[in-house]
Amino acid sequence: MTGGVRRPAISPVVICVLLAGACTSSPAPPRSREPSTVAAPEETPSAAGAMSPRARPSFREYPVPAGAHPHDVAPAPDGRVWYTAQGSGELGVLNPETRRTRQVPLGAGSAPHGVIIGPDGAPWITDGGLNAIVRVDPESLEVSRFALPGSGYANLNTAAVDGDGVLWFTGQSGVYGRVDPATGRVQVFDAPRGEGPYGMTATPRGTVWLASLAGSYIARVRSPDGRLAVVEVPTTGGGARRVWSDSLGRLWVTEWFAGKLARYDPASETWDEWDLPGNGPQPYAVYVDDRDVVWVSDFASNTLVKFDPDTERFRSFPFPSPGAEVRQLLGRPGEVWGAESGTDKLVVLRTP
Repeated sequence: MTGGVRRPAISPVVICVLLAGACTSSPAPPRSREPSTVAAPEETPSAAGAMSPRARPSFREYPVPAGAHPHDVAPAPDGRVWYTAQGSGELGVLNPETRRTRQVPLGAGSAPHGVIIGPDGAPWITDGGLNAIVRVDPESLEVSRFALPGSGYANLNTAAVDGDGVLWFTGQSGVYGRVDPATGRVQVFDAPRGEGPYGMTATPRGTVWLASLAGSYIARVRSPDGRLAVVEVPTTGGGARRVWSDSLGRLWVTEWFAGKLARYDPASETWDEWDLPGNGPQPYAVYVDDRDVVWVSDFASNTLVKFDPDTERFRSFPFPSPGAEVRQLLGRPGEVWGAESGTDKLVVLRTP
């Protein structure tokens, strides 16, 4: 539909969580074995939808090594694009100009999920296989690991950095936590309602929010004590897969089970909600670009969906490859990047 449905938010409930433990990073971060270098085949350009000659966004795909199954992607300010090669336990980096990739092994048992570029310019990874937060030096490619305390499996997912430079992360097994890069200290907290913590974002003011898929809520992290202020999503049981902040600090949420895009305004404590176009949509990733345009990956239709908050209208752009399975989006001005976990490719939509 083109109109939003505004609903009052359920008053945030402050949930206290128990500190599960703390530790520091391993004293001698292991160096990786020699990174692999691959020259990718010619990338595939594709027109994206019927647009006017003055405004014609276009897709471009970049193949990565077979079996990488890229999960998340993080374009860096220097032009490189980092990605998690979940299938091979590596961190990859693409040079879009040369179409060449390198993949850095992260260690035995690695299964990296998320990757973001930290304030230090380095890629930081949530590695479910290693049960650790991993940093890779962007120049030397040296690997440092920050192991989670205890022996519990966190199923690490997504990370975000707060206004103090502390990295926060989610674990679908029912935890979330933080790493202080200055000290290497890792803390893990139990999430309310158990399993579910998934997406994570930071607002322009540095406030961190997480989304719980199984719990169907979003929550603000109350620094520095680590407690959560929980806010229910507007559709009961709708799920909250990923979350992203716009320039005003409003939270955009993909409701996976409900097939909807939602927006929460912390200032007014109100929700707006829209049905995605098509039959049985499955909104997975969400990203808000530098112009506050909202982008969503729809698993069901294999499309990148654009939403204009001013007009409240959707526009769908089919991915060039069938079965792309884009699970995460990120970007930089004029570019929206995704990782095609189903095709071993990275894809970018370049916008006018």
